[in-house]
Amino acid sequence: MVRIEAERDIERLRQVALLLQSENDRLHRRLQELVSELAKLQGKDAVDLQLEIALLQEQLVARTRALFAPSSEKRPGSKEARENAEAAGQTSPRRGHGPKQQPQLPIVEKVHTLDEADKTCPKCGGDLRQWEGQFEESEEIDVVQRSFRVVRHKRQKYRCQCGQCIDTALGPTKLVAGGRYSIDFAVEVAVSKYADHLPLARQTRQMARQGLEVDTQTLWDQIFALARHLRPTHEALHDYVLSAAVIGADETTWRLLGEKDESQSGKSWWAWSVTRPDAVCYRIFPSRSAEAAGEILKDFRGIVVADGYSAYGALRRQTSSARDGPRFELAACWAHARRKFLEAEPDYPEAAQVREKIRALYQIEARAREAQVLDHAAYLAELRRTESAPILDAIRDWLLSRPTLPRSSLGRAVGYTLELWPGLERFLTDPSIPIDNNQTERAMRGVAIGRKNHYGSRSLRGTEVAALFYSLIESAKLSALEPGRYLAEAARRAIENSGMVTLPRDLLQA
Repeated sequence: MVRIEAERDIERLRQVALLLQSENDRLHRRLQELVSELAKLQGKDAVDLQLEIALLQEQLVARTRALFAPSSEKRPGSKEARENAEAAGQTSPRRGHGPKQQPQLPIVEKVHTLDEADKTCPKCGGDLRQWEGQFEESEEIDVVQRSFRVVRHKRQKYRCQCGQCIDTALGPTKLVAGGRYSIDFAVEVAVSKYADHLPLARQTRQMARQGLEVDTQTLWDQIFALARHLRPTHEALHDYVLSAAVIGADETTWRLLGEKDESQSGKSWWAWSVTRPDAVCYRIFPSRSAEAAGEILKDFRGIVVADGYSAYGALRRQTSSARDGPRFELAACWAHARRKFLEAEPDYPEAAQVREKIRALYQIEARAREAQVLDHAAYLAELRRTESAPILDAIRDWLLSRPTLPRSSLGRAVGYTLELWPGLERFLTDPSIPIDNNQTERAMRGVAIGRKNHYGSRSLRGTEVAALFYSLIESAKLSALEPGRYLAEAARRAIENSGMVTLPRDLLQA
């Protein structure tokens, strides 16, 4: 009965949607007629009239799309998605649930033998003897459950026969002098929160199921103590990123909850990031201004790859001087430009012409990555000079020759691209400049997931701790290090050697 009612509801909705579509089409035709009559009375040019009508069509379709269509930039499964993957040099993942190789897991062999009662031949009644070296083998993935334990450290005392000298063996390195929780415990909590995005309240419930009774304040105390020891490493990581000649920069929202200062509580703060291929550093500030951009970029001199946000341009102008010129240069992101034309394409099919040209740029970059050459930078520079540069000329000619309304999606895409054109063509002059800022955007995923799972930070201290752990954990990932191992080693070195700094590259070189 329920199924029948559901099918009736679906049919009713379908009929309503068809009626709405029919009414929209009628109103659209009438709108065209009225606009045509008004244009004749005003003496408007036919091209302007067509642009106005196209804009009205776009707004109508956009409203319908917002109500009924899925919001997806890539349109998974479509020809567009496959072409984008090919342009980026990616292969389609294998479908299904076949077995995967697990080279990182230890292998434990378990030999199964027959019971004594089964060691008799059912044919002749003789004894079955073990056939040396012959087995039927199979594998299964097993789990060793995480467990907690109380380690009682007993430091042996020693004394001399003279009775004037007593000595005691050294104990373990402590996170907090006299503290009850180990460094490894604090690292486990930090990785669970900032790498696996588990809020502290959820961690306490998991720990309770495994026999450990602890509250969220205790967990917070451990990761805050760990952060205190790792603060010099965080600062050194920031300087290490800014020592690169080319860096990426991006920002995303972050929520500050429960701050005593009500003027700040509940407001959207901003998580800023700077990246290089093997490291990323985050800072969380209360604004998205040029001043905040200056705090994350400090005295950086080089190339900043960004998405065109105005704060970077404003900071560049503020820091330029008549004698030395700008302190840094800006390179723009072709992925953002492509996104603008992809958004315009449903209403302006001609936008696909620019998208195809941008796709050709990515194919050149993919070809360069796959090439087996001794001097990769020289090879890429030559490809960009001979193949990418003519494509950019063709894109620019198309943009300048295309009549558009600035308010339309195509007009916004054209305006955005032309405004950032000097930054968009900067990658042609330096093979170390990437064609887009995708690496920096990928580095923001952890922050975005964490923000969604635990809603932000409850204090200014919380923003500082979050920025520190996201920086160290994501940098460890970029260096192909297990985050927990890296944090534990960096913390031990810092405690044992009074603030010693250990970057991910230091463990790789060790």
